[in-house]
Amino acid sequence: MAKRVLVGMSGGIDSSAVCMMLLEQGYEVVGATMRVHDIPSQFENGNDEPTHVLEARALAEKLGIPHYTVDLREEFRGNVIANFLNEYLAGHTPNPCVMCNLYFKWRFLLETAEKYECDFVATGHYAQIENKDGIFMLKKGVDSRKDQSYFLWRLGQKELAKTLFPLGGMTKDVIKDYVLSKGFEEKVKKKESMEVCFIDGDYRDFIKEQIPDIDDKVGKGCFVDNMGKKLGEHNGFPFYTIGQRKGLGIALGKPAFVVNINAKKNTIRLGFQEELLDDTVILKDCNLIDENIIKDYNSENSDNKPLTIKIRYRSKDLTVKNIEIKDKCLYIKLTEKASAITPGQSGVIYNDDTIVAGGIIADKREIRKLKNKE
Repeated sequence: MAKRVLVGMSGGIDSSAVCMMLLEQGYEVVGATMRVHDIPSQFENGNDEPTHVLEARALAEKLGIPHYTVDLREEFRGNVIANFLNEYLAGHTPNPCVMCNLYFKWRFLLETAEKYECDFVATGHYAQIENKDGIFMLKKGVDSRKDQSYFLWRLGQKELAKTLFPLGGMTKDVIKDYVLSKGFEEKVKKKESMEVCFIDGDYRDFIKEQIPDIDDKVGKGCFVDNMGKKLGEHNGFPFYTIGQRKGLGIALGKPAFVVNINAKKNTIRLGFQEELLDDTVILKDCNLIDENIIKDYNSENSDNKPLTIKIRYRSKDLTVKNIEIKDKCLYIKLTEKASAITPGQSGVIYNDDTIVAGGIIADKREIRKLKNKE
């Protein structure tokens, strides 16, 4: 009997290609599209449902597969959007996709798969899964420009054992040619989806929309220098991120950057580019996938290829000098300084192309508070 797979369909080229490929490989395919947050641009034609839902349903009809729409708007608001807003109100810069993938997307994909008696779930992510002696390991996709493993580090054995990533071993160009050969030119020409699916524009406008009284709750604050001297006024700390240079509205004689955000005092410390450099990364809320390779590691005595860490999705891989596991956190020393190590973003550690650990970059003040409580 053919294995039954639930495909998370977004209406775009990648998930569409997944459906076609799995059908060709002999799987029985069921499509499911999550309706999570409605934004105006999804209703440009006056339709009652978002464009991506209609496009996914239309493709399913053409392919002759069943399709279901799962309305999760209330759950999404209470989980993903609430976390996103709370992180900015804490002075952090969140990565909502990382939080969403484990605690929301895969949770409902697996629940929906069980409901429709599917053996696996599949998505259009550019990543790979390897079964290594009974342990499922997450690896980079072969297309370095599209690799999405960074967003998936929180997935555990339960999720990986039930997941297929059919596109992980291919490049985007190959996928485009494949979909074009199937006669779906409109999918190839369609504009790529937004990085943050629930924001259509600037995240600051989204925060104001979701928290209408934010000016009363937070209000304007002070830009300060490294001695605490007032340099000027800002619009409220949630509207700034570490490393930001544009939109500060202040001149210091040479380019100034956001170096630190103090949510408690509503102050933003400005400095120059060299002040953003640091060679220490502290990760909290960690997922230690391969703890053995983490323990006692340092790049000088390791017999293996040095571990690397990615501190932002588009950042280069940084070489790890050594790692210490302490207080349920990972203390990582880099071989060279990195710029704008930002609390709230993810730090993902790789052994070559395989993820061995991941965590949320911690605010160093937060770590000091945890130590003082012990």
